[in-house]
Amino acid sequence: MSNSYGDWFKEQRLAAGLTQQELADASVMTRSHIAHIEAGRRIPSKEDARRLDKALNTGNVLSSFLPEDHAAVADYFGAARLLEQQAVMIREFALSFVPGILQTESYARAVLSTSFPPVSEKECDRLVVTRLERARVLAHPVRPVVWALLDEAVLRRTVGGPGVMAEQIMRIVGLVEERRVRVHVLPFGLGVHPLMQGMLTLMRFEDQPPVAYAEGIQVGKVHDSPAMVERLEGAYDLALGDAMPLQESLAFMRATARDHGYRDD
Repeated sequence: MSNSYGDWFKEQRLAAGLTQQELADASVMTRSHIAHIEAGRRIPSKEDARRLDKALNTGNVLSSFLPEDHAAVADYFGAARLLEQQAVMIREFALSFVPGILQTESYARAVLSTSFPPVSEKECDRLVVTRLERARVLAHPVRPVVWALLDEAVLRRTVGGPGVMAEQIMRIVGLVEERRVRVHVLPFGLGVHPLMQGMLTLMRFEDQPPVAYAEGIQVGKVHDSPAMVERLEGAYDLALGDAMPLQESLAFMRATARDHGYRDD
């Protein structure tokens, strides 16, 4: 994500003779949120931008030129990845593929090797390493809190072969049994549910407003408008209410792993 917006914003703050904390107080925000905007890690919501314009006496510049439309470019996941590393709670919904932070190396390689245009083996290796680095958010025993809501298709579709799928599903089972993540399955029998249009990640932070990241085919967008985040959180909550309970989901994943050839002995 280009940081021209954040750079200009910082210049206006300095020109006004304000510290980050002083601007935060004047615009009813946290200092860390101001710092993230200046560094290009966050884009203010329209409401935040209007308050910043007022505090900096910049008319409507910050609110009129929000770089929201540029979140859906080729590198559309870049901003979301930075946010993922800062989150204290991550709630995932997966429609077709296992969420990136839960993927095994073999599963990630199988997914990335099907990209178009095709990538070289060296480039695929680089992409796999990058994806596996995201799983480091699970290195801490309790933070971030991670919930995953999986459509049954995620578990049924054979990605990389039965062995790869069995290993991947049992990796998730292990994380659930260690109480590191919670996973709920949305079964085919449920029929239509509120999240069928694509993948969704909801993130909450210690001292910043929550955001949502929605992704489709070759497009993704970070949403931090409070109204939109609330709407997406509501859709997630509705779907979660229709999902299998934790223990039932765990048993279902074990059974599905056996369908892919996993053996307990």
